[in-house]
Amino acid sequence: MKIAAIVLAAGASTRLGRAKQTLVLGGETLVERAVRVAREAGLAPVVVVVAEAAAWTQSLGSHSRGAQGCIVALNAEASEGMAASIRCGVQAAQPVEGAVVMTCDQPALLPGHLRALCAEPATVTGSGYAGRVGVPAYFPAASFRALRALRGDVGARELLRTARVVVDESLALDVDTEADVARAMAALAPPPSPNHVNDENK
Repeated sequence: MKIAAIVLAAGASTRLGRAKQTLVLGGETLVERAVRVAREAGLAPVVVVVAEAAAWTQSLGSHSRGAQGCIVALNAEASEGMAASIRCGVQAAQPVEGAVVMTCDQPALLPGHLRALCAEPATVTGSGYAGRVGVPAYFPAASFRALRALRGDVGARELLRTARVVVDESLALDVDTEADVARAMAALAPPPSPNHVNDENK
């Protein structure tokens, strides 16, 4: 099956006060990380929905940092909220048999979780964490009409109420504030080398 990834990256990052898409963690920006994880999960095409063209959006179309091959879709209605970005992404991804809707601010997301979301191709499947069901979420093509009918800043919440759920509590870490940035940097920091541990114990 051909399953797309729709990376929602058109947010204004108002709580953070700077573009979270360009934050560098582990040697790559958050949006580059999201694209890489989607590609490693075998999703294609990878569509990145943005609010406006900028230097960081231009780099996504290059072959640098693992972000190669993605489609950058400009959402002219980004001020409406998440629903407009989902509609834009679904349109840009066609034709596919399904799509995973994801954000770029969940740095703990791994390819294996995305593959698990797609394990039942005919079934809407969401991610369970922090007592709720949300994105990343998989939608078969049969759901695309409902996705295109979404309006406002509520996303696909209603479509996920009866969804199959794949739990991963690490996804509760999303980057909205500077405190979240610090937690993400700590979570993604490489473990100390054995030599470093031995030196500290001397």
